Amino acid sequence: MPVEPLLTATELAAQTGVPAGTLRVWASRYGFPAGRHRRGPRHRYGEADVEAIRIVQRLRSEGLTLSAAIAQASAVRPAVQPSIFAGLRSRQPELRVIRLRKPALLQLTHAIEDEHCARAGDGLLLGSFQRERNYRASEYRWRELARTTRCSIAVADFQQLRALVGAPVEVPIAADHQLGREWLLIVDSAVACACLAALELPGSAPTPDGARMFEVIWSCEPAIVAQARALTATLLASIAPAVAESLSGLPVACASAENQQRFASDLAARAYEYLAARYGESD
Repeated sequence: MPVEPLLTATELAAQTGVPAGTLRVWASRYGFPAGRHRRGPRHRYGEADVEAIRIVQRLRSEGLTLSAAIAQASAVRPAVQPSIFAGLRSRQPELRVIRLRKPALLQLTHAIEDEHCARAGDGLLLGSFQRERNYRASEYRWRELARTTRCSIAVADFQQLRALVGAPVEVPIAADHQLGREWLLIVDSAVACACLAALELPGSAPTPDGARMFEVIWSCEPAIVAQARALTATLLASIAPAVAESLSGLPVACASAENQQRFASDLAARAYEYLAARYGESD
């Protein structure tokens, strides 16, 4: 299934800094950026188009003519980031990477979910569970979490795409898909936002479930959460275009600075409480 573009021409202009009028001239004269058609005559654009335009800008700054720069950029097929974890690390190299075993990672994940739920967050709830059995073990919990959200999505190796009233949309991935090694949580509402991405480290032998090790990055910075959303939409576009479209079309919640500061502080306290209870360090 072809990758579905996610940006309008106006959004593409905003991301690249190239005026929409200039992009229309390029499209008329050079057929660039090509984009892809969705329903109707309007084009939509993906991350590959954003990267191609940035290549043109760089080549122009190096002295190439516009036509030559576009020709070179059109010959390059920018790689789509293979995972959310990799995408965030490449864009935010200052993010600290920590290593956690699955039980500790689960406690941190629950802390984010519960703190978001405690504030009745009504925006986005998205999680990648790797395997269907992991989601089924948390399905009741996630149905409760999804009750107040505008959009809730669960990704795992489900047999089929499924959307039930009052439950997260279940998005299937192949067992060998990159997201099959990734643990992902994104919450984004007017009262709180956070993202967590974890990549399971490969082992040389079968590992007991509780000993599985992950490299983890997480943040409560709204700009980083927005990047995680965009990366996820790009990955899902080739799997479930309609779901990716709904995700990319969901307004960014933009929690106020006061709300976000309070959320981050309370989340840190909750995460410590959960981890202390799990490992017997509470008073």
